[in-house]
Amino acid sequence: MKTLNDINFKDKKALIRVDFNVPLDDTFNVTDSTRIEAAKPTIEKILNEGGSVILMSHLGRPKGMQDEFSLRHIVARTAEILGRPVTFASDCIGTVAENAAANMKAGDILLLENLRFYKEEEAGDVVFAQKLASLGDVYVNDAFGTAHRAHASTTIIAQFFPNDKCFGVLLAKEIESLNKVLNNSEKPVTAVLGGSKVSSKITVIENVLDKIDHMIIGGGMTFTFIKALGGQIGNSLCEDDKLDLALEILEKAKAKGVQIHLPVDVLAANKFANDADTKVVDVNAIPEGWLGMDVGPKSLDAIKKVILDSKTILWNGPLGVFEMDTFANGTIELGNFIAEATENKAFSLVGGGDSVAAVKQFGFEPKMSYVSTGGGAMLEMLEGKTLPGIAAILN
Repeated sequence: MKTLNDINFKDKKALIRVDFNVPLDDTFNVTDSTRIEAAKPTIEKILNEGGSVILMSHLGRPKGMQDEFSLRHIVARTAEILGRPVTFASDCIGTVAENAAANMKAGDILLLENLRFYKEEEAGDVVFAQKLASLGDVYVNDAFGTAHRAHASTTIIAQFFPNDKCFGVLLAKEIESLNKVLNNSEKPVTAVLGGSKVSSKITVIENVLDKIDHMIIGGGMTFTFIKALGGQIGNSLCEDDKLDLALEILEKAKAKGVQIHLPVDVLAANKFANDADTKVVDVNAIPEGWLGMDVGPKSLDAIKKVILDSKTILWNGPLGVFEMDTFANGTIELGNFIAEATENKAFSLVGGGDSVAAVKQFGFEPKMSYVSTGGGAMLEMLEGKTLPGIAAILN
């Protein structure tokens, strides 16, 4: 795996694909700068070696050139985070970009305009990729969040740098962390899979079964399994067309010696609302008109034991409707258990939009071994797929 350590950046212009797709408020201020901060180690390493950097990213889903999606809105925040001036080019290809790149000196930082102002970016257009490539001497991909897309700037561009391409610090860390869970893990390995639907996790489940010892199932998809096993789930979320699939997963797990842990009790509510009436009931006996919204205390006791006995933990998906305070306890307690296991030298990887949001919301981020930055990309790697953005650097 070729990383920044394999290239000498002195007097080189590094063209870095970053993921600066950050949220902005109504007055175009950055409201969460995590992604910009995540790219800092890569940028600093190149600048400290005497190189200069050209940053390229997308922002949002613009239809053509729309000022609200201009990357000029994030220039000030980027400069503040990097502690250095950042020059902005009002285009990402053509004369404006070429002149800005040509005038760069060692230590300079140039941010190009939104790549998605051109439809060629998402189309994976070769000519567009070549125009981008002409701006730099070395190509660095540090955008895990877009590594599963075969776009011009994430995949196609790499062919123009046969020997001068590598992974940035962030992307290398993502690949390393996922490999640690999927291929080089210390046993016992536990996967915690939550979220609402079995259908969205089926390929992940099938791919990880060969690599784990325990699977804890939580969230809304619990009830598809419970109903398949003959339980009464009241009005809980359920994919009725996936009942056979749920039984099939349980059979496959048994055949592979993987222990599946389903909740034994739940916090049920009489409506899907924070102010609902609630009661703890057996997971197999949820009354009509009630729905399971979070795991119950007995389930948490069982989960704690499994987590604290684990050496490698993958967490993908919450255990309940954590966005509502009333039903956040299961997800918070799970975070506490994984934090404790991590402190006791287990390796913990958190990924997937909802679990990452929960980890940030409840302050667990510094207590985990690694929190992934790419939701879709991580899911595809967990499914065993080769991501085009990663393959392009490895080829």
